[in-house]
Amino acid sequence: MADTYDLIVLGSGPGGYVAAIRAAQLGLKTAIVERENLGGICLNWGCIPTKALLRSAEVFHQMRHAKDYGLVAEKISADLDAVVKRSRGVAKQLNQGVTHLMKKNRIAVHMGEGRLTGKGKLTVTGADGKKTELAAKHIILATGARARDLPFAKADGKRIWTYRHAMTPAEMPKKLLVIGSGAIGIEFASFYNDLGAEVTVVEMLDRIVPVEDADVSAFLEKALTKQGMKILTGAGISKIDTGANGVKATLKDKAGKESVAEFTHVIVAVGIVPNTDDIGLKELGVAVDERGFLKTDAMCRTNVEGLWAIGDITAPPWLAHKASHEGVIAAEAIAGKHPHAMDPKNIPACTYCHPQIASVGLTEAKAKEAGYEVKVGNFPFIGNGKAIALGEPEGFIKTVFDAKTGELLGAHMIGAEVTELIQGYTIGKTLETTEAELIETVFPHPTLSEMMHESVLAAYGRALHI
Repeated sequence: MADTYDLIVLGSGPGGYVAAIRAAQLGLKTAIVERENLGGICLNWGCIPTKALLRSAEVFHQMRHAKDYGLVAEKISADLDAVVKRSRGVAKQLNQGVTHLMKKNRIAVHMGEGRLTGKGKLTVTGADGKKTELAAKHIILATGARARDLPFAKADGKRIWTYRHAMTPAEMPKKLLVIGSGAIGIEFASFYNDLGAEVTVVEMLDRIVPVEDADVSAFLEKALTKQGMKILTGAGISKIDTGANGVKATLKDKAGKESVAEFTHVIVAVGIVPNTDDIGLKELGVAVDERGFLKTDAMCRTNVEGLWAIGDITAPPWLAHKASHEGVIAAEAIAGKHPHAMDPKNIPACTYCHPQIASVGLTEAKAKEAGYEVKVGNFPFIGNGKAIALGEPEGFIKTVFDAKTGELLGAHMIGAEVTELIQGYTIGKTLETTEAELIETVFPHPTLSEMMHESVLAAYGRALHI
């Protein structure tokens, strides 16, 4: 006989475990199914441990520039094994935290492979092969996604890596090729470059971090080049041959000219594939798009009654915080509440390279494409006292407004700590603020956040410190 619940959540990543907690708070008898580690990829192998790695790289970067701060640091070096060990410790601590939250909220945890076996039915196969039948009126699919392979560059964990291999490397790459310049590719490029690898980034589009504002892309390329990276845009890889000591990659430039370069390791970061294989979707007739991602409505419902989907198995953006928010929306809708639909234009994006990138809303180009007449403000870090005092004078904050209404359409930042600053603009967009409220807001001094104010002022010809 099946164990019966009000809600079953398949997958315990940042979308799944948050959905389960919110459902339990609302009085629903809830179960969660996880095949590997509570917290999912993000907590165990993604967002959190990568930030731990990047923090170590950031500290090492500052140590190498100690003289700039009047300090002396001699004979410094990086211990990659120790850096990775710290990262894994951070992930373990947070995994234990999620385990505690499940117990605290009385959520039943079933470890094993979950598969839909009918409407409102799910079978869990444990590591020992034992099967457990579960049933619920509602099921939320939160199985996430995995790295996309290139047909000619299958990850082997030795010379060709995905992000997961790059997080626990057997050795430090001496000469690294990174294919793809999205957030994952650029973060690992930044990490290994700071630790001393010779890094080349190849991007098939005409600029790196192509989803960001064009001004941010241009600034980042200059910054990374200055740091010693080689950036190839409008370029591709047509062939990779692996050997015992490295790889030979055939590069194709903008003009179509091919050349062969040697590297010790390759990181493939060219997108994701939803984890929808063999979980019973086809048998239930669940609708998916042309890339295999599940189609959902504003409340995260699929086309099958009682079946919901959140996070990276649905439409982009594929971000942990988007998945968590969707988890709350779905849980509240299931419980009979009336949550607000999420506006994708109010979802911030962050990239933790050096310098950091953060954005929310429309780029200047996208705003113009949408038919807006825009006012654009731009303020450089070099004009901010706190940035200069921190020794971080490189970067800028850009804001895009509707010239007719004053609505904040988008904000785009590059520089120190911008991943923390962006939430100010995100709140502003969610509150549907205009330039008037932002101009009248008092920002503390001396802080980096003052640049947020100055960027708004600059859009209206009122900047004070430049």
